Amino acid sequence: MDAYELIERYAAGERDFSEARLAYVNLNAVRLSLVNLSGASLFASHLARAELVGANLSGANLVGANLVGACLQSACLSGASLTGANLRGADLSGSGTDLRKSNLTWAELGEANLAQACLVGAVLVGAHLEDANLAGANLRGADLTDARLSRADLSGADLSDAVLTAADFSGVLMPDGNKREE
Repeated sequence: MDAYELIERYAAGERDFSEARLAYVNLNAVRLSLVNLSGASLFASHLARAELVGANLSGANLVGANLVGACLQSACLSGASLTGANLRGADLSGSGTDLRKSNLTWAELGEANLAQACLVGAVLVGAHLEDANLAGANLRGADLTDARLSRADLSGADLSDAVLTAADFSGVLMPDGNKREE
């Protein structure tokens, strides 16, 4: 399936594209709200500024994908592989946004909005989270080893049992409301 066929079928009312093979496709600025792309391969795909509100991307392969400025509010990305993906400025906010056990190793999440998102057990090793909004996010058991969190907002976030080895917390607004020194 190519990008054109996906958009055409979506426009005709189809919403289930689970297990679709869409590696390297260009879906920049596409609107695919409530679409089911669970288990889909979107390896190195271009989804910058895409609107994927309420989308099911559980178990999807988004390794190296470009999701700059994408809207993924209330999306399910549990178990998704986002290693090296670029989510700079993406909106993943809301208590319905599910990133449980997702792999965000080396992902670019600078300036991303992850407020209230569920990141329980997520792997964020080496992730770039500079200036990200993680207020009220659930990061229980997440692995933030070597993560760059400078100037991020973690106010009200749950970091219980999270691995924080060598993470950069300079200028971070911590869960207790105190700011770490630069």
